[in-house]
Amino acid sequence: MPKFVTIGYGDKAGFDSTPKPLRDAAHAQDDDLWKRGALIGMAEAPVTIRNPEASGVKVEQKPFMTSALPVAGFAIIEAADMDEAIRLVSGVPCAICHGVVEIWPLKEPE
Repeated sequence: MPKFVTIGYGDKAGFDSTPKPLRDAAHAQDDDLWKRGALIGMAEAPVTIRNPEASGVKVEQKPFMTSALPVAGFAIIEAADMDEAIRLVSGVPCAICHGVVEIWPLKEPE
């Protein structure tokens, strides 16, 4: 079955402004994804690694990309196609609580 990486963006203000019953339902959707076998995790502080032309590893304690909302978490899910992936993540906390979820299809090596 195809795999998809999802990236959830959201902040505490958006989460806190969402009614509790909707937040609870969104967390239940995360639980359902986990029970289906999804790998789900909340984002912590990132590390950026560079090694241009194998000249030496450079490490920075910061994200490479920036966005209007902070990265809140990641998941790897399985779905039949993009439509099913959209359906599965449209009810997770970042989608419901004034955030955003990106879905990236994974092309597995041949």
